[in-house]
Amino acid sequence: MPQSFTSIVKIGDYILKSPALSKVCVPVAQKFVNLAGYRKLGLRYNDLLSEENPTLQTALRRLPEDESYSRNYRIIRAHQQELTHHLLPRNEWVTAKDDANYLLPYILEAEAEALEKDQLDHLEIKSN
Repeated sequence: MPQSFTSIVKIGDYILKSPALSKVCVPVAQKFVNLAGYRKLGLRYNDLLSEENPTLQTALRRLPEDESYSRNYRIIRAHQQELTHHLLPRNEWVTAKDDANYLLPYILEAEAEALEKDQLDHLEIKSN
């Protein structure tokens, strides 16, 4: 079973709270993000998440209209840049400050609801 987003967030929080792990993992993660190059195409990290997951589909439906439009625009613009083999001008790159988890609260909410639904669907009633 693939990891849930909730468990990934918990692991990330644990790493950030541990000074030793944070000292090692944070620079490696920052280097990985820089080498990945998605920010140079104008994308945010949450734009890269696969939409084929039912939890993500639910989260995307709950996304506010303006944020959904911005997401689609960033994805289409990145595809266009890839087709022409160009990067965006440096002033249009996404900065670390702008690369916020705009989709994460909706994903966690949808995941919690799916877990609750699964628990209620498999509820066992014991009679005395």
